[in-house]
Amino acid sequence: MRCFLFAVLAGALLAVPAGTARAEEEACRVMEFHFTPTDELQIVVWLEDSAGNFEETVFITQLTGVYGLGNRPGMMEFNSAWAWPYGRRTTTFPVWAHRHGEGPFPQLTFQNSDDTNLSHPLSMSSREPFFCRPLRPGESAWDTQTCASIVYTDKGTFSETETSLYPPRIDHNYVTGTDSTDVETFGQINPFDAMSRATPVGGMMHKIVFAIPEGLVDGDYVAWVEVNREFDQNEFYDYPSPTGIPWSEYGLGYRGQPSVVYRVPFTLGVGDALSAVAEEFYGYGDPDGLDGNIREPDGTITTGVDGSGASRLLVTVDEQDTFRFRVTTRPTDDNLNPGAPGNFDAIDVLSSSVTATFVAPGNDDMEGTVAGYEIRYRPGAPMAPGDFDDSDMINAPTIQPQIAGALQQVTFSNLVPNTNYYFAVRAFDECLNKSPVAILHVKTPRQETAEVDACFIATAAYGSAMETDVTDLRAFRDVALRSNVPGELLVAGYYTFGPALAGAIRPSETLREFTRAALEPVVRVAKRVTGSARTRLRNRLGLR
Repeated sequence: MRCFLFAVLAGALLAVPAGTARAEEEACRVMEFHFTPTDELQIVVWLEDSAGNFEETVFITQLTGVYGLGNRPGMMEFNSAWAWPYGRRTTTFPVWAHRHGEGPFPQLTFQNSDDTNLSHPLSMSSREPFFCRPLRPGESAWDTQTCASIVYTDKGTFSETETSLYPPRIDHNYVTGTDSTDVETFGQINPFDAMSRATPVGGMMHKIVFAIPEGLVDGDYVAWVEVNREFDQNEFYDYPSPTGIPWSEYGLGYRGQPSVVYRVPFTLGVGDALSAVAEEFYGYGDPDGLDGNIREPDGTITTGVDGSGASRLLVTVDEQDTFRFRVTTRPTDDNLNPGAPGNFDAIDVLSSSVTATFVAPGNDDMEGTVAGYEIRYRPGAPMAPGDFDDSDMINAPTIQPQIAGALQQVTFSNLVPNTNYYFAVRAFDECLNKSPVAILHVKTPRQETAEVDACFIATAAYGSAMETDVTDLRAFRDVALRSNVPGELLVAGYYTFGPALAGAIRPSETLREFTRAALEPVVRVAKRVTGSARTRLRNRLGLR
C-alpha cells in the first residue's frame, strides 16, 4: 500500500505528516476534502478506486491512529468517560477496519490477563502520558475534564491467540521492568502515525488537503468518510453498563448508534478544479464491529438532530455547493517554503498547563497565510530542530492560521507539575513545503494545592484509588481496623493528618517512591487479611 503525503489546511486540523518538500520548479496537484463536524467525533477518510480496491487512508483522528482506541487492554463493554484509558473500542470504524488491508495486529490484553477488571498492579503500570484514571460520575474532575492526579496504567501485552484490525498506541515509551516488552514494538507495527491528527472542533468547516503523488493515476475514485461518536444513544441503540465486574460504578455506558459513512465518487484528472459532493449519509457500520458491511439507511439511525446519527457531519452551504462531504481536485503552484514561526514564547505557565504565542509566518516566506501547523513536544529531554520528526505529537487545540505577522496562541493542557517541557512548532503549506522549527522550553511549577482521594497517602503514592495495593489497604482498613476501638482511633488520626501529607507527596516522584517502599510491609499484611475475602467474591461472580 502506498503511503501518500497530505496536509491539513487553514481552519482544519493541527498538523501535517512527514514528507519531503517539493523542488522550487515543481508544482503540485491536490485533493481537498471538506466537511463540518460536530463535537467529539472520531473520523477516518480514505480512498478507493472505482472497482472498490482500497487505495489509501488519508486522515484518521489520533485517538484511534496514535493512542490505540480500537486496540487497548480491557473488554469492549467497559464504560467510558473523558480520557478513559481502557477497553478496546472495536465499533469505532468497522467499515474502514475491514478494508484498510493493514495487519492484522496482535490484540492487547492486560498483563495479568484479567480483562474484566479496571484495576491493575502498580508493578505492571507505567506512568500514563495521555489518558486519565477512570472516574466516577460526580467527581470534580468529571465536569472539569482534567486528570485528577498523576496516572499509571497497564499498557498491555499481546494476546497469543487473538488479533485486531486496529493498531496499538504509539505515544508511550517503553519502561523496562514494568511494561511488557511488546510495548517496544508498538511503533513498528502501527502504520497510521503519518495521517493521524487531532479531533477537529465542531461547528467549523474543515479542509483536509492531500498532495497527490505521481503514483496515483488519473481516473475515477471514491472518497469515503466514516464517523463515530460515543454516547450517541437512541431508542434502537442503547447498551447498558456491564454488571458483575469490579469497579462497574466508574464511567458510563458509551455504546449507542453505530458508525455512519458518507461516500463521494469523483474523477481525478488534469486541468481546472473539479468538485463532487455527498448531501446525505450512505449507510452505517456493524453495531458490534464484527464485519465491514455497510447497512443501508433505515429508521434505526437518528436523522435531523445535529451531532447525532446521520447528522454527525453538518450540512455546509458555501457559494458553490450544499454538502456534508465534498471532494475537490485542483492544480496549485506553491514553490516557496513558509517562513519560521517567530517569537515562540510562554505567556502563562501553570502546574498543569502552558499557554504560548508565536508570530505567524507567511505561506511564501513571510507573505500570505500558511496552510497549518504541526506541534510536537518532549517532556524532560532537550529538543533540537533535528529532533522534530522523532518527537511526540501533542493533542493541542486547533490553530486557526492567520495572515503573516499576526499573533497565534495555543494552550497545552494536562501537563505534569515540576517538569521540563520542550515544545516545537513548524508551519506547512498546501504542497507540504515546511518552515524552519521554532522551539520553546518551559518548566511547569510545583503544584501549590492538591486534591486528594479518600485514601489520601496511599492514593497519592500509587497514583490511583483503583490501584490494587490501594484496594487492599482500603479493605484492610474496613475489615481489620474498623472492627475495634484502637483501630478506629488510628483511622480517625489518619483522616486528620492524611490530606496534608498526601498533598506533599503527590507532586514528588521521589517521595512517592519512598512512601510506596514504606507501605510495602503493610500491603503484604493487607493482602493476607483480605485475600480470602477477595477470592470468595470473585468465585461468587464467576470471575476466575
